[in-house]
Amino acid sequence: MTGARRYGYFILEGLLAPEECRAYIERLADYAHGRRPLPPGLAIQREPRVARGERAAAPGDDVRKISGVAHGDDLFRALVLRPTVVRIMQEVMSPNLKLFRADVLMKPAAVGSAKGMHQDSPYWPIEPMALWSCWIPFEPATEKNGCMTAIPGSHRWGALPHVHVTDDYVVPAEHYEASRIVALPMTPGSGLFFHSLLLHGTAENRSAMPRRAITMSYMAADYHYTGDEPKPQYLRVSGVDVPGRV
Repeated sequence: MTGARRYGYFILEGLLAPEECRAYIERLADYAHGRRPLPPGLAIQREPRVARGERAAAPGDDVRKISGVAHGDDLFRALVLRPTVVRIMQEVMSPNLKLFRADVLMKPAAVGSAKGMHQDSPYWPIEPMALWSCWIPFEPATEKNGCMTAIPGSHRWGALPHVHVTDDYVVPAEHYEASRIVALPMTPGSGLFFHSLLLHGTAENRSAMPRRAITMSYMAADYHYTGDEPKPQYLRVSGVDVPGRV
């Protein structure tokens, strides 16, 4: 976990074996192309530019996100509860953990849209702003197909202003120096662990290959939910529940 506190992220190689990555890719392709029924709790989001007719893609090759994968799919629930991931999250947060979200970001070939520079916590109704996520690509994540980018150490800047733009919610460019952004290409099955205030983003997919990756975000069980009622029921990952908290 070298760099976790200084940089706000670190990469762990070899978190998943190649055959595991292939199994996740097959499951995702079955959902995207309608070959497997979508379980309750899962939802599919299409690429907005394709939905508006601005870009063209075959049905199933236009999926931007599959959300809620830990709730209705045993394969992905096992990944959320994977001991190596849970142990690391306990070390950076607490022995008592809950899952905030688990979504797959599909980044389809040629039409996968960019995700502008942003911090996760300003999106989320959870205090303190100190969640951690694990982002795992199931195939090579490169600069051409939209690997993760980040500004090392930006998690120490606090919550930055965000503004709504077309299809996104981002930090305006005057709040950071673009020259400080670093690309984080990753091999399939490696894990990027990062703080929820790390300034990060991904470029559009300009390649002929998709870049499917899961993002799993965890929080300590004593964090506070600050959103509207009713409060969601968050999956307990480890330890015990803390009454009155998330």
